[in-house]
Amino acid sequence: MKRICIVGAGFSGAVIARSLSEEGYECLVVDERQHSAGNCHTERDAESGVMVHKYGPHIFHTNDERVWNYINRFGEMMPYVNRVKATVKGQVYSMPINLHTINQFFGKSMSPAEAKSFIEGKARMDIQEPETFEEQGLRFVGDDIYQGFFAGYTRKQWGVEPSQLPASILKRLPLRFNYDDNYFNHPYQGMPRHGYTAIVENILDHENIEVRLDTKYERLNEEFEHIFYSGPLDRYFNYELGRLGYRTLDFEPVRAEGDYQGTAVMNYPDADIPFTRIAEHKHFAPWESGNFTKTIAFREYSRSCGPDDIPYYPIRLVEETQLLERYQERAAKEKNVTFVGRLGTYQYLDMDITIGLALDVAEKYLASAKQ
Repeated sequence: MKRICIVGAGFSGAVIARSLSEEGYECLVVDERQHSAGNCHTERDAESGVMVHKYGPHIFHTNDERVWNYINRFGEMMPYVNRVKATVKGQVYSMPINLHTINQFFGKSMSPAEAKSFIEGKARMDIQEPETFEEQGLRFVGDDIYQGFFAGYTRKQWGVEPSQLPASILKRLPLRFNYDDNYFNHPYQGMPRHGYTAIVENILDHENIEVRLDTKYERLNEEFEHIFYSGPLDRYFNYELGRLGYRTLDFEPVRAEGDYQGTAVMNYPDADIPFTRIAEHKHFAPWESGNFTKTIAFREYSRSCGPDDIPYYPIRLVEETQLLERYQERAAKEKNVTFVGRLGTYQYLDMDITIGLALDVAEKYLASAKQ
């Protein structure tokens, strides 16, 4: 057997390991944490019994039928629609911005056509090609909604002025002139009945896969034909060029009897509230939420990632992209090493994209090995 090392037991590493093991490769998967599934890790809260997303909410959504069929192969996906609310100056609104949000925010009762014309009248039409988050917001919905729902939230989430962020961050959020409050547009949406960790464990459950948790890749002293590395790209090179910028998250638990906030996610865009949102985790599993007399929610705080923190999402400002290019040049010169996943490629990747890319990487490697 040809021996492969996969660094990271999240979706990237697990999917690659499974694909290669099914083709006869012997795969060693290592992860320095004491659990698999990376930041998608789920576990039962001992006090409430609620399935908790330990590193923050993860909602599965995709338009890729291949990926949807793949994840259903390893676990039962239950129907789930993400309906986000936002508390702005003491009033609760629906997100993303839809006809209900617009009418409520402005005290109107407009039809779809009237609301579209109304927002176009407020939008900054003089901004032809938005380059920053702020310009995109003003061009997108005008100053009132931008200040109410996006400006303060974004400063808290990213720790910089919206004028310093690229427009692409906001472009992926929909604006609807109907009452559809489904946060995502994708045809396939759901939550795993038994949590994400169970799915990842099932993916890794193959006779040709060895999993070593609580194990650092740097401490391995073994030979491999190839390495798939899903750890931080800058860490692989011992931070020799400097550290890439990340944001990290802190979670403050809130315990209560019954139902704490009546919804899974409540955003808090107001600048004077230090946290960005509260997630009540029993609502991520509506098929079992009635089973619990106690509940647990988490206030979420975003801040700059330090050396000992868990990196959540890349900042990708100008200085980071320049440093990234230098690391990418080094990575391209590494023999028999493929950098994958959110950390290995320094990209913000949703779970479905992560799985799809991992399937592609494995397929490409298998094809090249047969040549």
